[in-house]
Amino acid sequence: MASKRDLIAMTPDEAVAFLDAELTVTCATHGVGGWPHLMPLWFVRRPTGPEGASEIWAWTFAKSQKTKNLERDARATLQVEAGTEYHLLRGLMIESDVMIHRDLETVLSLGLDVFRRYTGGADGQIADDVRAAVAAQAEKRVAFQFVERRRVSWDHRKLGGVY
Repeated sequence: MASKRDLIAMTPDEAVAFLDAELTVTCATHGVGGWPHLMPLWFVRRPTGPEGASEIWAWTFAKSQKTKNLERDARATLQVEAGTEYHLLRGLMIESDVMIHRDLETVLSLGLDVFRRYTGGADGQIADDVRAAVAAQAEKRVAFQFVERRRVSWDHRKLGGVY
C-alpha cells in the first residue's frame, strides 16, 4: 500500500507545470552567522537535456548577501509553494548545488529571460531601450544555476479532502 507521501508526490510533468505557474522561489542559503538566510527570487526554468529536463536559474546583485553566502557554501534549498488551505497545499523543495555565473553574456541572457517571463512578452521581443536597461543591470548582477540534487514535492489536492 502506498504511503500518503507517495500519493501526494508530483509527477515530473506536474512539477514542471507547477513551476511554470508560480512566480517566486524562496532560496535558503547558509548565512554568515550559521543561520539560514531565506530570500525570494524570480526565476526561469532552462532546459538541461532531453525529455524536458530543466534547472532553475535566477539572477541577483553580485554584492547581495545571498551571493556572498553562496560564494562561501555553494549549496541552497529552494522552495516554491502555493495554496491557502491545507487540502490545497502544493509545493516543491529542491536541494541544490549552485553555480555562480559572472560572465556578462550569460548574465544578460538570463536577465532577458527573466524579463520576458515576468513582463508577459509573449512574442519574445524586447524593445531596444528595455534591452539596454537589462544590459545595464546585468553588469551588476550574477546568474545562479541551481543544480538539483534532491527533490520533495507535495500536492494535497490529490488526497481528495481525506487525510
